[in-house]
Amino acid sequence: MSQPTLTKPVARMSDAEKTAHIKKVVLQAGQELREKHPWLLHQNTIGVAIMAFAVAGMLGCAALYYFDLLPWWACIPLVAMFASLTHELEHDLIHLMYFRNKPWANDLMLLIGWITRPSTISPFVRRRMHLHHHKHAGTDSDLEERGITNGERWGLKRVLMMGDAMLAVYLRPFKMRGMVREYIKAQKPQSKAEVKALVREQLSTFMPLGYIHYTLLHGFVLFHAVSFGAQWLGMPIVWPEFVLSFMQVVNFLAVVWLLPNVIRTFSLHFVSSNMHYFGDIEDGNIMQQCQVWNAWWLAPFHLFCFNFGSTHAIHHFVVKEPFYIRQWTAPTAHKVLREMGVRFNDFGSLRRANRWDRDYRPGRQQDQLQAA
Repeated sequence: MSQPTLTKPVARMSDAEKTAHIKKVVLQAGQELREKHPWLLHQNTIGVAIMAFAVAGMLGCAALYYFDLLPWWACIPLVAMFASLTHELEHDLIHLMYFRNKPWANDLMLLIGWITRPSTISPFVRRRMHLHHHKHAGTDSDLEERGITNGERWGLKRVLMMGDAMLAVYLRPFKMRGMVREYIKAQKPQSKAEVKALVREQLSTFMPLGYIHYTLLHGFVLFHAVSFGAQWLGMPIVWPEFVLSFMQVVNFLAVVWLLPNVIRTFSLHFVSSNMHYFGDIEDGNIMQQCQVWNAWWLAPFHLFCFNFGSTHAIHHFVVKEPFYIRQWTAPTAHKVLREMGVRFNDFGSLRRANRWDRDYRPGRQQDQLQAA
């Protein structure tokens, strides 16, 4: 592949010019790939096939576990890997990469993907949030990324919130309220009715699958924690038969549905919330929005979020390429991203609470502001 010729040295290019060059190179790589493999033009069919494969894989693992042909410790990660495919599909569906002219088919695929991943917010609510994220990534109104802890200081609280979207709300209620306010304000509603509609939309983010998922998950954890604690203290609890019967169902769902999504959610949120920058970047400057995370030690996380950290930065530059094309053209994309100055594996951002400024220290700047 011959890359587009640069009109000036990289050092003299503006961020807008670098962004335009990256887009040209990545789009050309995708075009050449489709010319070489014409079957890639059947995008709707590919999307449906991947969804069917992922759902069949999850159901197959559940069946094998049910009949004692697959141990729980193998079932949980396998289901999580299949679920990571449905997340990538949801992301593409939000950008209308499949069934653009058939909204019912697009919505049906979104619904199926949500059922496989009930730990997430509604994809029908997420669509507006995600498109806003692309326009204003890393700003105060970027609710999608801030909701999964982007910009938060590291500690046990952030770790818990990355694996549990409900805890991400409960553990910072006032901050979350402020995030939602900034997001709604950024939508520029023209009337009180529009404001109310946006508020209702936010109140429905976990309805109904999220509440089902987290009620069952928290109940599962609480039941076993109480039972273990009582046993350890030498005072085992004699649970009623109906509770034990119900917990048999919950235990099964935990292995084939709940815990796989805890692993998948934590892996995705750890990678996504830390590869995006927050707070001190230029609004709309794609060069500063995120970095590439492709270090070898990230492999366990990438296994459950389909190599998200390595390829998501590409998506910020070229939005309309499906996830499997991004994976395929990643070597070319990484080369031009590096040449243009996009950061790779800037793990210092972990101690900077995801700030762009390499000299940023969480707390220090805030202390200075308070002193002033």
